[in-house]
Amino acid sequence: MFVYYFLLFDRDKKFYYTRVLLGSALAWARASAKCLNFNSMLILLPVCRNLLSFLRGTCSCCRRTMRKQLDHNLTFHKLVAYAIALFTAVHIIAHLCNFEWYNDSQQAADGSLSSILSNLHQDEETYVTFTTIPGLTGVIITVALILMVTSSMEFIRRSSFEVFWYTHHLFIIYFAGLVIHGIAGLVRGQTAENLNKHNPEHCVQDPTHWGRNNTDSHCEEPEFESIPSWQWVLTPILLYVFERVLRFWRSRQRVVVTKAVVHPSKVLELQMHKKGFSMEVGQYIFINCPSVSHLEWHPFTLTSAPEEDDFSVHIQAAGDWTENLIDTFQMALEINVDGPFGTASEDVFQYEVAMLVGAGIGVTPFASVLKSIWYKFQHADQHLKTKKIYFYWLCRDTGAFAWFNDLLASLEQEMEKSGKTGFLNYRLFLTGWDNSAGQAAFNFDNDTDVVTGLKQKTSFGRPMWSNMFSAVATAHPRSVVGVFLCGPQALAKSLQKCCHQYSSLDPRKVKFYFNKENF
Repeated sequence: MFVYYFLLFDRDKKFYYTRVLLGSALAWARASAKCLNFNSMLILLPVCRNLLSFLRGTCSCCRRTMRKQLDHNLTFHKLVAYAIALFTAVHIIAHLCNFEWYNDSQQAADGSLSSILSNLHQDEETYVTFTTIPGLTGVIITVALILMVTSSMEFIRRSSFEVFWYTHHLFIIYFAGLVIHGIAGLVRGQTAENLNKHNPEHCVQDPTHWGRNNTDSHCEEPEFESIPSWQWVLTPILLYVFERVLRFWRSRQRVVVTKAVVHPSKVLELQMHKKGFSMEVGQYIFINCPSVSHLEWHPFTLTSAPEEDDFSVHIQAAGDWTENLIDTFQMALEINVDGPFGTASEDVFQYEVAMLVGAGIGVTPFASVLKSIWYKFQHADQHLKTKKIYFYWLCRDTGAFAWFNDLLASLEQEMEKSGKTGFLNYRLFLTGWDNSAGQAAFNFDNDTDVVTGLKQKTSFGRPMWSNMFSAVATAHPRSVVGVFLCGPQALAKSLQKCCHQYSSLDPRKVKFYFNKENF
């Protein structure tokens, strides 16, 4: 795309004189500006969460690989941001060269073509300074972009999410400045009307005779106009404004907290009710608590099932906001909710075989899935496509298992009643070690696990994923297996590698598809 616009501006007749004045830097500046505008148009689309949820619903009948692309929205958002930063740097460097060459032409006074062009319309503002609209807005949007990019670094987002959250809202200033910058138009091209009366390729031969009183009507003095480029971002801006208005309206609807419980490992469970709230398994919501912060919204996966009247989340203390929320939960909490929004976990029941992997609090989307399965067993749902689920939960400490012990115990009983004891195969892995873990190791022969009280015994250490995938591939040699993860990136890389390693090249044999939660 950059090469296309570079060649376009390098040959466009209306920029003939501008190229004479500024040289090759013109094409670099204009081509990078077009690419910058194009990427600015794209960057808002991946964060239009209602749009993505709508597309996920309308794509339910599409190919699996097409739907999976929606799960990479944040990766796409980051790549577009890097492209904007790159083209901004190219644009600035090109204009710095333009400034220098323009000033050299103005000071030449040697009767050359570039000297004559630089002195046309002396009554107007010179090419650019920091006092012009294009110059000033250019500085503003560059500073805003630098702050947004630097505050988005991984270590800043994890150590100080508030800095990232507030700084990222400079995008409002960025887009406002971008529109004004485009309307003002820094680089000027010859007007279409003037091109009919002044053909550059013909009139360039004798620039000293340009003028309206010239007997040659085709060599009037050239007239220039700015080339606006704000139209690029108009549509996505309007789309995003609609998205934000919809989310604001939905977030103002009353939410009633019906139950609040603090579980071990500082995990707060909130059960809530909201009129008209409808969800699917694995979806997430944004939560705002005015008593903690009026402006901050944080995403949390729903742990309830679509079949339940209330919806719930489990919130682990992982920063200032969550710590303050848990500290104030005993008060009459006022909660605002925006959502729900779709995720990869919605597709669990689209697979015949599913492998669910949760790390710590990353078990939350699969709690929703397992609860929904319990309800489907209760109502003898005949439309359930999934025939087998493998569930793996990795925790550092034994207290974390208490979050969903009752759910797993209920599932064990329900599967025995319905004669589907083989439907769910779950494994719990304790990656840390404490006194209760030591006790569990010495009581491994008991009928129930000492740590969880479940029939399935807790394993110690990390799973051998190659063995897990090999066993699933052997048990289901002709199935399409969906692998779903809510956990750290290091674990994601391991699972992706196994999916690729154990998928058969033969389309009639086992195939693993990797899916990861992204907020």
